[in-house]
Amino acid sequence: MRLTVVGEIREWRGPAPYHFVTIEGDPADAIASVASQVSYGWGVIPVRVTVGSTTWSTSLFPKDGAFLIPFKDRIRKAENLALGDIVTADVEV
Repeated sequence: MRLTVVGEIREWRGPAPYHFVTIEGDPADAIASVASQVSYGWGVIPVRVTVGSTTWSTSLFPKDGAFLIPFKDRIRKAENLALGDIVTADVEV
């Protein structure tokens, strides 16, 4: 399954700050419909994400009926992205 997601880079302050984009609405529903088949434990879903010219493997995290795409520092730096930026991400489940 391939989806295009548009979202804002947000920060979650835990023990260390994490940056993510939330997948909501129809794309989240589509992912939820296959989650039990593709999850490899505690609900996380392996994906490949492309933003700009950067592609990486990561896991989506379920959160309140949505899914979170983590954006590590190296990804944000490679694409010159900052907190609050709106990004378009191609997500392959």
